[in-house]
Amino acid sequence: MKLFATRLGLRTRLVAAFLFVAAVSAATTATLTYREARSAILQQAQDSAVAQFRDRINSQAVSLPVDSDQLRQVCLALARAGSARGWTVFAEYGELRASSSDRSSSGVITAGLRTATRAGTHGSFQRVVKDGEPWLTVGMPALFDRGDGRQPTGLLLYAVMPLSTEDANVAAMVTAARDGALPALLVALVPALLAARSVLRPVRELRRAAAGIGRGELDTRITVRGSDELADLAWTFNESSTKLQESVEELRRAEERARRFASDVSHELRTPLAGMLAVTEVLDEDAGELRPDTAAAVRLISAETGKLATLVEDLMEMSRFDAGAADLHLDEVDVAETVRKTLQGRRWEDRVTTELADGVRAVLDPRRFDVVVANLVGNALRHGAEPVTVRVRGGARLVVEVEDSGPGIDAAVLPHIFDRFYKADAARTRSAGSGLGLAIAHENVRLHGGTVRAANRPGGGAVFTVDLPLEER
Repeated sequence: MKLFATRLGLRTRLVAAFLFVAAVSAATTATLTYREARSAILQQAQDSAVAQFRDRINSQAVSLPVDSDQLRQVCLALARAGSARGWTVFAEYGELRASSSDRSSSGVITAGLRTATRAGTHGSFQRVVKDGEPWLTVGMPALFDRGDGRQPTGLLLYAVMPLSTEDANVAAMVTAARDGALPALLVALVPALLAARSVLRPVRELRRAAAGIGRGELDTRITVRGSDELADLAWTFNESSTKLQESVEELRRAEERARRFASDVSHELRTPLAGMLAVTEVLDEDAGELRPDTAAAVRLISAETGKLATLVEDLMEMSRFDAGAADLHLDEVDVAETVRKTLQGRRWEDRVTTELADGVRAVLDPRRFDVVVANLVGNALRHGAEPVTVRVRGGARLVVEVEDSGPGIDAAVLPHIFDRFYKADAARTRSAGSGLGLAIAHENVRLHGGTVRAANRPGGGAVFTVDLPLEER
């Protein structure tokens, strides 16, 4: 049911709700009108019949006691003096029974009416439905006056009148109400559509504005009309958009300041680091002639200086990516040969197994592709376990896989594996790398129009997959 409701548009639901309210209102009004009109019609027929029957009985001269013939004559006289539609009169006097018809008794007259007629002096009436037909039954006692008030004579007279005419009038009223319901709903459809339109217009504007915000158009605003709840919603949206725009602009300024700071610091560090690296190279060459503790300190300084130089170079590379200044110098290369040169240049050929498809050529930036392969393989050697395998496959696209035999990557780490400076172990403050290797590899792959993803092999170990287009860009 909920799924069905979500498939209906807001316009459809608003119109349906409006028509439902109109239908309920019309049905309620028709029901109340029907009840009141029916009561009025039946009440009028009932009051008229009771009054006429009482008057006819009072005008009849009856001498007591009466016999069967006289009792029948009374019934016929009262029946002839009845209403325009006529009634059937029944009489009871002791054990005697008579009527104006060929039947001396009626199945419409109930025991309750007889009891009420005997007990009172003003008469009683009752509406009865028998075999689907409505009837009005009136019971009146015949009274005589001895000078001390009217007293019962023991003669009971009953009038039975069909209410078919009143029932037909009520049925005609129901039919008219039913036939008028459809035009009323069609008329109600017009204000329903107008109301839906007035509600949907600001909703559509809000949707378009929200889509604009989603596309990054933070200056999108809605025209506020009126002072109702929808106007309050539009005003709130505009206020939120303004605050969001201010926050994003401030974040962009802060990000730009951070990028500029990292770039400036990196540039400023390059010159002194170059001198430090030259000195540490000389010290490394003479370390064998120094005392053991001094030689260890020299080698530590040399190693840390090398790490610092690598970190500075990586920071400068990331600043170029952030500034949009990184570009590609494309060339058509043999992928297998390029991978072999990467491994040989870092002396990894003895530690890494290769499965390189020959004849796979691609148009790419050789330097940046070398950085991608080197960073992925270096990460596998540092954080995974040997043997490490590099695979190259051709076809519609170039696919490079770097696979290790370590414990794999924790599921909580996988979504952040390419984040800058992300450490799976928060307690690990030192690393052999800069913490930017995988992030730089990801940026270089993205610059080539490809993707890189990390996963765990079913048998254990991590695998990084690079997917690059082979065609010329």
